Amino acid sequence: MTRPRTAALLCAATLIATGLQATATAAAGVPEYRPCVSSPEPAGGPAREVLDIARRAKEELHLKSVVLRVTVDGRELVTGALGESMTGVPAEPRMHFRAGSVAIAYLGTVLLQLVDEQRVGLDDPLARWLPDAPHADRITLRMLGDSTSGLADYVTDPGFLADYNADPFRQWTPGELVGISAAHPLWYAPGTNWSYSHANFQLLGAALEKITGTPLDELLEQRVMGPLGLRDTRDGGTPDIPTPVLHSFTAERGTYEESTFWNPSWTTAPGAVLTTHICDLARSAEAIGAGQLLSEHAYRTQLDPGTVGLPGPTRTCPDTVCLPGFNTEERHFGLGVTVVNGWVIQNPSFAGYAAVQAYLPADRIAVAVTSTKDCDAPAGNNSDTITKRIAAALAPDHPID
Repeated sequence: MTRPRTAALLCAATLIATGLQATATAAAGVPEYRPCVSSPEPAGGPAREVLDIARRAKEELHLKSVVLRVTVDGRELVTGALGESMTGVPAEPRMHFRAGSVAIAYLGTVLLQLVDEQRVGLDDPLARWLPDAPHADRITLRMLGDSTSGLADYVTDPGFLADYNADPFRQWTPGELVGISAAHPLWYAPGTNWSYSHANFQLLGAALEKITGTPLDELLEQRVMGPLGLRDTRDGGTPDIPTPVLHSFTAERGTYEESTFWNPSWTTAPGAVLTTHICDLARSAEAIGAGQLLSEHAYRTQLDPGTVGLPGPTRTCPDTVCLPGFNTEERHFGLGVTVVNGWVIQNPSFAGYAAVQAYLPADRIAVAVTSTKDCDAPAGNNSDTITKRIAAALAPDHPID
C-alpha cells in the first residue's frame, strides 16, 4: 500500500511548500502565478531523497544539467536545478526549454473538449475537414489522436533523416512532412493496430484549426495554457526560445555540438511547437494527468481510447514499429498520452532536450524533469531514467517500467 507513504509526503510537502497551488478543476480559477525558483535546500525527508536521486543520476549519466519539480496533491515537494545551462551559467528552474510531445497531450485534450461539446465525434472521418489528406476517408479523428491510423512515421524515412542531419535549421512544412509519410504504404488497416507517427499530430493540429476556425496557437492558449495558468508555455512561431534559456547539446550527428536553436518545425503541428519551464511542466502533468479540463467520460477515453488489446507486431508491421508488450492495461497509448502502471506520461526527447511530465492519479504525485547532456552521456531520454527512480522512491507500488 502507498497511502501511508503518501501521507508522509503530504506532511513533508506542507513543511517546505513554496510553489503553485493546483486547482481542482480549470473552472475553479487559474492558479496564482508564482516565480519558478528552487526550493530551500531540504534537510531530509522525501524532498531530500528526490534531490539526491537527481544528483546521483546527473553524475552517473554524465548530464550537463537536471531541472526538476515534484508536487504532491498540488503542493510543491521540491523544485531544483543542478549543473549548467552553458559553461559558467548555472541551470535554473525558470529557464525555458522545448516541450515537444507534451503538446500532443494538449491536442488530444482539445479534441476531447470538442467531443464533450458535441461539435465533433471521435469517429468522424478526417475527410470531413481535410479531404485531401492521405487516406482521409478511412482515418478518423480518434485514429489521429491515439496514433492508430497506420500512417508511416516520417522521422524514420532515410531521406528525411539525411535532410535533417544535413541542415537541422531547416523550416519544414506540414505538407512536406505528411507527404513523406504518405509516400509509404500504411502499416496496417486504419484502426486495427498502434504505431507512433508524427504525421498523425500534424494532421490532428490542422483538423482542429478547421473544426474551430481558430489558429492552433490561439486555440491551445484559449483551451489549455490559459485555463491552467501556464504563463510560460507558448508557441513563439520561430525556433527561438524565450530567455532565460536552458541550452541543449547533442552528439546525434557524430560530434558533440550545441543544438539549442535547431529548428523544431518537424516535431508537431505548427502552433503546437511549444517551449515551457519546469514549473509549468509540473502543473501540466497535474492537470492533464487528472483530466482537469475534461468531463469524466472524456478523461476515461483519453486514458484508453481503444488501444488496449491491439495486436502489436504482425506479419505486415514489424516489432520496430508495432511494439511488442504494448497495448496492455498496464502499458498503452491513450489519446496523446502514455499510461504506464497508473502513471499518465509524456516524454519528449529530441535535439539534445529530454523531458518527462508524469502524474499518478492514485497518489496525486506529479513529476516533471528535464535534462541536457554532456559529451559522454548515454543516448535516449535520460529524464525518463530519473523519473523512474523518483517514482520508485515515492510510489514503490507503482513503478514506471
